[in-house]
Amino acid sequence: MENESTFVAPEGVYSVTEEHKPTALGQHTVNASPTLYPTKISTVTVRFPANKPATPGISQLLSGSREKEAKKEKEKAAPSREREDGLSISSSDSADDPSPDVSSAPGQESTLSTPPVQHEQLNTIFSAHSSAAGKKKAMARPKHNMRTTSSTFITRLQNADNLNKGLHARHGEITFVFYNSAKCFVWTEAGSKIKEPLARIHFSAYPTCHDVNLATVTSERVDIIIGFHTGDLLWFDPISSRYGRLNKQGRICNSPCTAVRWVPDSPNLFLVSHADGTLIVYDKEREDGVFSPQEPRASQQAFLASFPLDGPASPSWNPLDSILVTMPPWHPVAVGGLATGKPEKEKAAKNPVSHWRVSRRSVVDFVFSPDAKLVAAIAEDGCLRIIDTIAEQLVDCYASYFGALTCVAWSPDGRFILTGGQDDLVTIYSPWEQRVIARCQGHSSFVSALAFDDLRCDGRTYRFGSVGEDNKLILWDFSSGALHRPKLPAAHHQRMSMISNISLALRRRGESTLYLVPPGASGADSPLPRYHPAPSRNEVAIVQPVLVKHLPGDMLTHIAFAARGLLTASRTGHVKFWIRPLVQPHHVRAATATYRRSSLVDSVG
Repeated sequence: MENESTFVAPEGVYSVTEEHKPTALGQHTVNASPTLYPTKISTVTVRFPANKPATPGISQLLSGSREKEAKKEKEKAAPSREREDGLSISSSDSADDPSPDVSSAPGQESTLSTPPVQHEQLNTIFSAHSSAAGKKKAMARPKHNMRTTSSTFITRLQNADNLNKGLHARHGEITFVFYNSAKCFVWTEAGSKIKEPLARIHFSAYPTCHDVNLATVTSERVDIIIGFHTGDLLWFDPISSRYGRLNKQGRICNSPCTAVRWVPDSPNLFLVSHADGTLIVYDKEREDGVFSPQEPRASQQAFLASFPLDGPASPSWNPLDSILVTMPPWHPVAVGGLATGKPEKEKAAKNPVSHWRVSRRSVVDFVFSPDAKLVAAIAEDGCLRIIDTIAEQLVDCYASYFGALTCVAWSPDGRFILTGGQDDLVTIYSPWEQRVIARCQGHSSFVSALAFDDLRCDGRTYRFGSVGEDNKLILWDFSSGALHRPKLPAAHHQRMSMISNISLALRRRGESTLYLVPPGASGADSPLPRYHPAPSRNEVAIVQPVLVKHLPGDMLTHIAFAARGLLTASRTGHVKFWIRPLVQPHHVRAATATYRRSSLVDSVG
């Protein structure tokens, strides 16, 4: 029987096994600050070896010996750093500037200037730093110890008792959970008998977003990037309690961070969206540089260009048709996509790696495609933008049915994109077909967050979940084969089939040309060929929810799927872990999938 702690899905019963509530610890209270930024969750599964070798790796990082070695190495590296930047860098935090910038570990300066590697005959910002040609170098670690820092940016660090010993004693797969609450960042363990967090970090600024680098996770390091409302970025390793700062005090961009994502399979690069409508590429091992981004023309004509017009397009920058890319002097790609061939610039490479102005309104969220070649970004102007990361160009721009978009997700196989918005709808897009293929009706208020369940997406059927300001947790299932095409003119189907076939053929040849529209296709003669207005309700299929669960309490703001279950979070930091039901036999899963395809997806028209 269902209650506040259980719900019944087609595959079985989900139940809450643990909760993390905002509590007062010492003199610091999580709710002491107003809740301006909602709680967001990140999870990572770490495999701890059963028999740990007797190496000084993690033990040195968790002891004072690391600081002694670091001081000696910094002294050796100081002369070269002085020659390179023209500045003297101290081995300790400056008294006048207690919040030091990030810097790479000594002896690894060359990782900042790795030569570009060929990727489909094109050097790109996302391929130039993926690996060094012929050499495999150790990854740098954050420079500063959070336990002994004098930084005023970090106000307090609270660790669990015997944290170091407990981490060293773990074995097997452990799921760590990270989330922000008011001015705190919390690290806890899913499924642990100990309900207290492993660590709680208090900041002078509000954490707004964070992400875990799955490409570098080991039992000895976990790389996390945390974004703040001041624009600051914190590179943090909870295993060693070490950190580094980027975009310090908004040196590159002082607009609040709205989302941050590591570039898939990259140990260094990550992308950050800001409330000023920009997306900025950073390298965690670089220092902040002096940078002036290209600004759009500030005029009434330019402002009107950010909205759909019936008349001719404005000659100024139109965010519905392009993005503004500013390449710093140390950018690894020159105009035309060819390497600069100037090693002196590469040696002095700093952040940012690249700067994209996407919208005149705030960029709310974004997500990478699985192959990292595309980015789906949503903004308060109500548009979903598909950006080619290799060409650094806008591919497509889709308008919402109504109002701003609030969340976005990309399917594990790259076939579908989901968005939720202020229209109370979840919309399913097919970037390959360049169209909306379905809308999901079930929420009665703004959709706050959504995510795919990777364990229940097999390429034929897809499961995803969403939460909204109506305090509903909804699970959805859909199958691409069951989404019947609406009754549209034959000429429309012919044009869309032509676009799909050309895009598929070009992609098989390794070319990123989704933005190429064949002659005679819809939009080819339009002043905004990349802009796609929202189709009417009778032009797309409607998907009904599999389960709707109303959760009493504070407003739901986030949902995330893990191997053992799913997690939900409220605005004030109340996190619940819902454990999955037992694995079903194959014939039961097949019967359930058939039932979903036949009865849970409706077609309109």
